[in-house]
Amino acid sequence: MFFDALTTLKYDLFFTVFRILHTFWPLWVPILFFSMFLSVWLRHRRTSWLISQGSVLLEIKLPKEIFKSPLAMEIVFKSLWIVGKAKNYFETFLQGKVRPWFSLELVSIDGQVRFFIWTQPKYRQLIESQIYAQYPGVEIYDAEDYTKNVFHDPVKLPFWGTTFKLTKDDVYPIMTYIDYGLDKDPKEEFKIDPMTSILEFLGSMKKGEQIWIQILIQGHRKETLKDDAKLSGAAYWEIAGKDVVKKMIDELRAPGESGYPRIPTKGEAETIASLERSLDKLPFECGIRGFYIAQKEVFDPIGITGLIGSFRQYNSQSLNGFKLGKFTDFDNPWQDFKRIRRSNRERRLLNAYKLRSFFNLPYRHLFVPPFILNTEELATIFHFPGQVASTPTLTKTASKKSEAPSNLPI
Repeated sequence: MFFDALTTLKYDLFFTVFRILHTFWPLWVPILFFSMFLSVWLRHRRTSWLISQGSVLLEIKLPKEIFKSPLAMEIVFKSLWIVGKAKNYFETFLQGKVRPWFSLELVSIDGQVRFFIWTQPKYRQLIESQIYAQYPGVEIYDAEDYTKNVFHDPVKLPFWGTTFKLTKDDVYPIMTYIDYGLDKDPKEEFKIDPMTSILEFLGSMKKGEQIWIQILIQGHRKETLKDDAKLSGAAYWEIAGKDVVKKMIDELRAPGESGYPRIPTKGEAETIASLERSLDKLPFECGIRGFYIAQKEVFDPIGITGLIGSFRQYNSQSLNGFKLGKFTDFDNPWQDFKRIRRSNRERRLLNAYKLRSFFNLPYRHLFVPPFILNTEELATIFHFPGQVASTPTLTKTASKKSEAPSNLPI
């Protein structure tokens, strides 16, 4: 009897809802179709706008000697904190304008290590001028896109891809070059640059192997707060970080068993100092991807292991670090019948990498949401290393360029 009553109630509820929808369809149907049209229209206009902007891939070749600390690269990133957005409805809905973003890429092809920056052509001069200002000896070239000759072929060219995410909330910073003492500019033989671990791994690849590391960044804008209940943008990141610091300080000031405030441990004091320093920096929304690609004959799972551990030196138990997000394969064979799901993931991740798509369509936030890294953190994981990086396959210029003598005949 109970189940009969429940069934009757379900039918009554269904017909009630149906009658309401049928009665008020002149109201909700136009709204539904308008929202669908607006979504399709925005997708079309933004895609057209992105195509019209074009793109350029810049390769940076390093001089044999670099004596700059990662602070130089941090200054470069400060200039890239561009949070421009559509100024009005015309730019938003008719032009399809979106916020600018950049792709920082560390690549090893047959063991040759190369630095790339992908951008829209209109930002090329900005990037070049800032890099030349901080690293006068580098050379910047237009590069052919190294991804265009790689296609999804699980038999002849198997690959493994992953995304990375943070181990904690992004108000906590990772270990940075300041934690490693590189801000003090010590002598080359005393430098400990965490980026050398990645470069050595990239340089160890054999012929037929490739490693791609892509760091996508977009300036995280500070929104105007209309009320405290709705926090967004960099304002939320900053306020959330200050709340964490305040909570830690309040816990230390609270009377302990002795009736007096507790003295912070060395770890607690360093954590508070790192948080406060981090909140003073400009924030970027970020997404990080990694690929190991190899010809079938030389495919080595150790390459996957090395890629997984390539960001481990930035991790801290008391602060933050990197861990794996979603990756292309599955833990158990029954999760993927005849490799259908894995192939789909591989195609999507490969296409997203090639298009440098993460903040916008067609692969917006693919597999993992963006997280915040500030300029100091970015300069730690992507900068041009000094002599401490002895990787022999790191692409460098043949010799240092100098200006021509002033007394040459005209």
